Amino acid sequence: MTIYIVNPNSSQHVTDGIERAVDPMRAASPVPIVARTLAEGPPGIETQAHVDGVVDPMLAHSAALEDQASAFVVACFSDPGLAALREQSERPVLGIAEAAVLTAMTLGQRFGIISILRRSIPRHMRYLGAMGVMDRLAGDEPLELGVLELADETRTFERLKTVGTSLRDDAGADVLILGCAGMTAFRGELETTLGVPVIEPCQAATAMAIGRVALKQIR
Repeated sequence: MTIYIVNPNSSQHVTDGIERAVDPMRAASPVPIVARTLAEGPPGIETQAHVDGVVDPMLAHSAALEDQASAFVVACFSDPGLAALREQSERPVLGIAEAAVLTAMTLGQRFGIISILRRSIPRHMRYLGAMGVMDRLAGDEPLELGVLELADETRTFERLKTVGTSLRDDAGADVLILGCAGMTAFRGELETTLGVPVIEPCQAATAMAIGRVALKQIR
């Protein structure tokens, strides 16, 4: 049995980053953890059309893994198909955005989200509104970098510092969330630089998946 982290875009670079981000967590997991790339997905999920378009192939991909799965993690900050996968699967299903927000609220009073693009923000607002957590949101500000552009680590980290500082100092965020699975490499250094907790959503969701699997084993 395995915890499957499904990256709904087709970028292997993003999947490799997820693997590295969760690697320190493997020792705490009662089952293996494997990240998978959805070949049918776009290179980056940046629009509502992208979000909607990956749901059916992600459901089919996950259905083929059901018998070997202990849990699923949907590794896109838009949590595409989260409710549908929960209906389909008998396993725990975690979305990285939902998990990141819930984790952030245990570490601070007001969280800030660092998004990839300004056009991502209305999508996030709809989701946060549905979660009922808008009163805990300090702000959501974009890097204005697409998913594939995040591979330029020097430029990305400079933008992360700028946007993170704005959320901390101007919006009053006391905890920050990296709003894309393509930002996995930057959590630790950004947290040290800014002096506030920084949540990497794939780690947050995987930690919850490990907990769910472990609890099920001790019933």
